Amino acid sequence: MISFPEDLVLEDERTLLRPLELTDLEYLLPFALGEPETWKYSNTSPAGREGMERYLNDTISGRAGKKEYPFIVFDKAKNAWAGSTRFYDIQPANLTSQLGFTWYGKDFRRTGLNRHCKWLMLSYAFEQWGLERVEFRADLRNEPSVNAMKAIGCIVEGVLRSHSVMDSGIRRDTVVLSILKSEWFGGVKTRLQAMCRV
Repeated sequence: MISFPEDLVLEDERTLLRPLELTDLEYLLPFALGEPETWKYSNTSPAGREGMERYLNDTISGRAGKKEYPFIVFDKAKNAWAGSTRFYDIQPANLTSQLGFTWYGKDFRRTGLNRHCKWLMLSYAFEQWGLERVEFRADLRNEPSVNAMKAIGCIVEGVLRSHSVMDSGIRRDTVVLSILKSEWFGGVKTRLQAMCRV
């Protein structure tokens, strides 16, 4: 059963994910001010102070409406706040959710942190919530992100052409990937767990 505990914390030896709060502005604002390229492929950019404040307000409102569950990500290896990720488009009746809106500051990318975050979130999705499907989406041009999702076991389902409009006005092609519960227990879990040990 899908629940929305106020204090959901997901943690392993490398990372900690806890519920995102408005007070986390102080931790995320440096990225919004100093690394706006982080959201090059995002539909909506939280760059700048106003952008990050809007981002926090919107996603926390989404959690209150039980539509999404956002986290702030802490990297234990660097002893620093690294970025954010979330479950969204949560559909209890269908036992499905999307996992995304994931971003990290430049010093945290390609460090292995993302694998640990995905391990924690997918474990929770399939083993606590009992979901049947977790979906991922990305800008088709964002090859590093798409390749990272494929590497953990996501299956490409197709491309939604001219799917959405970005802040820049460009229309985005969106690639859709997923992991099914049977795939998680059929080998994806074991593979991702091994990747986290590297």
